[in-house]
Amino acid sequence: MFKRITAMQNEIKIPTVHLFPLLDEMLTDILESLTDEEWNKPTVAKLWTVKDVAAHLLDGNLRTLSFSRDGYFGEKQDNINSYNTLVDYLNNLNLKWTDAAKRLSPAVITWLLKLTGKEFCSHIATLNPFDNAVFSVAWAGHTSSPNWFHIAREYTEKFLHQQQIRDAVGKPGLLTAKLSVPFFATFMYALPYTFKNVQANEGTTVVVEITTEAGGRWGITKETTGWVLNNDITANVTAVVKISPDAAWKLFSKSLRPTDVMDKVEIQGDKTLGLQVLELVAVMA
Repeated sequence: MFKRITAMQNEIKIPTVHLFPLLDEMLTDILESLTDEEWNKPTVAKLWTVKDVAAHLLDGNLRTLSFSRDGYFGEKQDNINSYNTLVDYLNNLNLKWTDAAKRLSPAVITWLLKLTGKEFCSHIATLNPFDNAVFSVAWAGHTSSPNWFHIAREYTEKFLHQQQIRDAVGKPGLLTAKLSVPFFATFMYALPYTFKNVQANEGTTVVVEITTEAGGRWGITKETTGWVLNNDITANVTAVVKISPDAAWKLFSKSLRPTDVMDKVEIQGDKTLGLQVLELVAVMA
């Protein structure tokens, strides 16, 4: 029998709190090294430049401190009654901020990231990992999530946006075992939601392998109640999807779509199930 992975057991599945200070330090280092030209380079985040992405990271720090530490949520938004309306609301919120941040210099953005990053790290370290988070992880299909998962989601945000910056300026990235394995492991919690409408026989298992030491292997198995993550991926494997780390972070953040990465993907076994893996999106987009 496979071993089910759930977010409800009293065990932190993906510890990330200890990684935030390192990630922030690496962010500061690269931002302080950028030229004016590099600050204005486009990124895979569609219309955002490097400066816009850095400003978005600052917004994430400030908003987390406001709502999670201070209990202040600002303006209230009514009529958010579906995933799509939530995405529209967040996109509009992000656009307002990046537009306003255009008046801030790169030096000011970097300075504020240093200040708020320290406060952010201090705050998340105080949260009980098993209490309910202020916000659920909607891209995983959750209506409520434990703090450890919400924090891991925040880790993916900080990792992803710094990786976008590094990708844009051609600097060495974050695709190391220490930093990227927790990133991809968190993203894999979107797999059951991605497969929610996929019909298969009970026991059917699909394996996702992100190659090199920067990745790992994760499985999803069809149970009577639906698809669940599992860590016993040695039997009844119906499909295996292999993808490079560089393609994976761009694909699963919706910067690229499946047709863009097919030359970097290998599907063994059931092709239909394998192609469904490529529909995984672990960001609000």
